[in-house]
Amino acid sequence: MARFHRRTCIILLLFILFICSMMMALKTLRPDRAGFGDPFGLGLLPELQQRTTFLENKHSPLTAANGDSVTHTNNLHSIALNSIKTSMASVRKLEEELPSPNYNFHVFYYSWFGNPQYDGKYIHWNHPLVPHWDSKIANNYPKGRHNPPDDIASSFYPELGTYSSKDPSVIEAHMQQMRSASVGVIALSWYPPGMADENGEPGEDLVPVILNNAHKYNLKVTFHIEPYKDRDDRSMYSNVKYIVDKYGGHPAFYRHKTSTGRTLPMFYVYDSYVTIPEIWANLLTVSGSQSIRNTPYDGLFIALLVEEKHKHEIHRSGFDGIYTYFATNGFSYGSSHHNWPSLKAFCDSSNLMFIPSVGPGYIDTNIRPWNNHNTRNRVNGKYYETAFSAALLVRSEIISITSFNEWHEGTQIEKAIPKKTGQVTYLDYKPHKPTMYLELTRKWSEKYSKEKEQWLM
Repeated sequence: MARFHRRTCIILLLFILFICSMMMALKTLRPDRAGFGDPFGLGLLPELQQRTTFLENKHSPLTAANGDSVTHTNNLHSIALNSIKTSMASVRKLEEELPSPNYNFHVFYYSWFGNPQYDGKYIHWNHPLVPHWDSKIANNYPKGRHNPPDDIASSFYPELGTYSSKDPSVIEAHMQQMRSASVGVIALSWYPPGMADENGEPGEDLVPVILNNAHKYNLKVTFHIEPYKDRDDRSMYSNVKYIVDKYGGHPAFYRHKTSTGRTLPMFYVYDSYVTIPEIWANLLTVSGSQSIRNTPYDGLFIALLVEEKHKHEIHRSGFDGIYTYFATNGFSYGSSHHNWPSLKAFCDSSNLMFIPSVGPGYIDTNIRPWNNHNTRNRVNGKYYETAFSAALLVRSEIISITSFNEWHEGTQIEKAIPKKTGQVTYLDYKPHKPTMYLELTRKWSEKYSKEKEQWLM
């Protein structure tokens, strides 16, 4: 019996030794990092491995090292979030420091510029010289096109250089400048999708970007419809519908509250006079065959007046108002300041809006070298202030500004700098700062707001 017990103990001991040796052998086959009790073969299942790694990080001695990696990742995430928050906070802070937007000040804006970095080539900065229609006169002036970046199609040089309208930093800078001038509404030059002026490229893709950036600065966007190919009542209906359907829900889309209490989108229609009144009446009168009136696409349509006779044609066409666009006092009947009181009186009696266009000056001889007689010197800001005085005198509900950045015609209020390159010396705003015309715009916006309070009393 004793012998049996001894034999059993020996067998039991041998069995225990066998089990221990097997466990040691298996341990040598497993990863060094595995703790006792780790499920063997876990590495074959990536999803399970990820979960187990998470558990290991909570309990193993390697937690500190792995924790550093996790902390680093979390820190990067926090930095990104903080960067976005800081950016938004800086925009909000800047927005608070800027003057309030005046939604009765509309500025004409062009997004047709391009450069090699963003567009693969220069667009509009290299505008060709436009020949005079009389060949005898044309022969007396140079031909060809400009060669940026030193030779550009402007008599002034922008502080931002030969920029692309697609450059996000440029769009941001433009919005800041417009808001600093207390402008409230951007009148965006617009062609239908796939279309552009003869020297440009289609720019419809930029509209959402401009709307988004305008909204950041509490600016609104209205559309300045250019004379695209085959523009008539049918295509206008289609394009207005397109604009309202696509952009009408955007918070930066401009709507104007009328005296009757209606809130409607506004459309400036450039060169409206090239289309006969009967065609416009099809679109803009209640009885017209293509009438947009009393539909979801109804709006306030503002026609360009050049000659005095246009006021009667505009009224007959069914337009809602008149604007004068040109920044050249005396160039046309509409752009002549002394005609604004009679135009305002006509509009008042005809239930039309009168929107005079003021500008800081005019010079387009870098694209029309024969057009010296229409140059209007800025006179260190006095020309601009005279135009504003004339606009306030007629108590117009809206004043339009020609322009923010029509550099070809020298009507820009955007920042410009002194520059001399080779044979070219550009005009500038000296002795004042590059911000001079933005500051003057702000001054007159504030003056307008104060005077308007007196009109309403």
